Amino acid sequence: MSKVQARRHKSGDRMHTKAHYKLAGWLGLFAIALVGVCLYSPVKLLFNEAFLTNELKQLGAAAPFWFVLLFTVALAVGLPGNVLAVAGGAVFGLTWGTVWSLLGSTLGAVVAFLLARYLLCQWIKQRFSQHPWFLQLNRTVAQYPFTVVLATRFTPLSPFSLVNFLFGLTDINLKTYLLGTILGLVPLTVAYSWLGMSGYGVLQGDDRLPLYWAMAFLTALAVLPVVVKKPKR
Repeated sequence: MSKVQARRHKSGDRMHTKAHYKLAGWLGLFAIALVGVCLYSPVKLLFNEAFLTNELKQLGAAAPFWFVLLFTVALAVGLPGNVLAVAGGAVFGLTWGTVWSLLGSTLGAVVAFLLARYLLCQWIKQRFSQHPWFLQLNRTVAQYPFTVVLATRFTPLSPFSLVNFLFGLTDINLKTYLLGTILGLVPLTVAYSWLGMSGYGVLQGDDRLPLYWAMAFLTALAVLPVVVKKPKR
C-alpha cells in the first residue's frame, strides 16, 4: 500500500469513527430525554398499571376508543406500550384486551414508521447514510423484509418503539411492514393481555395458576429466539 493510500485509509477510518461517535451522541441524548420525560412528567402515569386500569374502568363503554387512541399516540412518539397492553388485559379480558391492544400497537407502529420515513429519513440519510450500521440495516431488510419485521415483533426483548422508527428509515414498503407487524405482534399481545387478566384476577382473590402460565408464556417468547438461533459458521 502506498503512502497516499495509507493516508486515505486512515482518513476514512477517522471519518467512520467520527460518524460513530456522532451517532452515539444523538442516541444518547434521545435516550436521556426519553427517560426524563417518562420519570418527571405526567407521561409516567402510562407506566402505572393500577392507575391505567382504574381510569379505563371508569370510562365505561368509551374505554376501548380511548385505550386504542392512547396506545396509538404513546407508540407514535416512541414510548413503550407493554404496560398499556397489560392494563388492557386487566380491563377488557384476554380476548378483547388482545384485540384492542393489537389494534393500538399496530396503529402506533404505522404512525411512527410514517413519521420516520417522511420527517426524519432525509435528515438521517444526509448524516449517516455511509455508516456501517445504516448500510447493514438496509441490506438486511432488503434481503428479508417480511422475516425481519416478523422476528422483531415476536419477542418482548425487542425495543418495539425504536424499531418502528428504524424501519421507517429503510426502503421496506408499508404493506410488508404492516403485515409483518400484525402477525408478529399476536403472540406477544396475547401474553401481555393474559398477564394483565390473570394478575387482576389474583388481586380479586382468584387462583394464581393462570398468572404463572402467563408469565411462563411471556418468558418462552423472550428465550425462543435465542434457542432457535443457529450458530454462525
